[in-house]
Amino acid sequence: MSAPGQFAAGPGRGESSHGVRFVLLVLVCLALMLLDHESSQLARVRQGLSVAMYPIRVLVDFPFASWRNLQANLVDREALLDENQRLKREQLSASLRLQRLDALESENARLRELLDSTEVLGKRVLIAEILAVDLDPYRQRFNLNRGLADGVFVGQPLLDANGIVGQVVEVGPLTAEAVLITDADHAVPVSVNRNGLRTIAVGTGDSNRLRLPYLTNSADIQVGDLLVSSGLGGVFPSGYPVGKVIEVRIRPGQSFSEVMAEPISALDRDQEVLLVWAGEQDAAIPEAANLVEVK
Repeated sequence: MSAPGQFAAGPGRGESSHGVRFVLLVLVCLALMLLDHESSQLARVRQGLSVAMYPIRVLVDFPFASWRNLQANLVDREALLDENQRLKREQLSASLRLQRLDALESENARLRELLDSTEVLGKRVLIAEILAVDLDPYRQRFNLNRGLADGVFVGQPLLDANGIVGQVVEVGPLTAEAVLITDADHAVPVSVNRNGLRTIAVGTGDSNRLRLPYLTNSADIQVGDLLVSSGLGGVFPSGYPVGKVIEVRIRPGQSFSEVMAEPISALDRDQEVLLVWAGEQDAAIPEAANLVEVK
């Protein structure tokens, strides 16, 4: 029941008021549409509303735009990293092929009368990363991320983009330990590229120095001579750069002169090296190994 002095609302009064409002809104919308069609009076209104709504649109779109930019940056970074690794491997392989050019030209000039042509044996190489370097100043050694699983063997030669680095002295299942040519306990059979003079380059414990202790005072050796591996001993492939002579000191009254050389390779800056297999050692290489063919 209604309270005294009050009247109950009719059953259709609320619905009729909503209907009237709807009709009025429709009429207003139609009028605005006709006005906008016939004249440009509402263009400024639309522009003002667009300016007012712009910050809201930017705020709503910000999370989606940020996510799209993040995805694009991640994809670009992965692509750049892959391309960088590919180009680095190609550069190492190309440098390894080119560094023998000087040695082969001199060898061809010396042996042309004896040989119709010089046969260059192909080599197979595997890129290995240097994991750790021995901090002992008297031990020039480092660890590699390749081991028995990759076919690495004791005595295997190591090269970089410039020349000979060292050789493997210990092999584990997944890693290996290598010694630099500048280690005090290491020696490399070399020859002088200019005249073919053979001798031995011995490590000094200094990554920037090699010593040639077995050259007599009358030996034909000069500052600037390129030393290349002679291939004697069967460890290092022949014809690869080892060092350059930087000092020749004749010692009167003694049989041997004092000759010092500087390694060609960047022994204190290398991050990657190349493990080299000779032809007869290819059978020990696993099929899954990431090998590069060098000719």
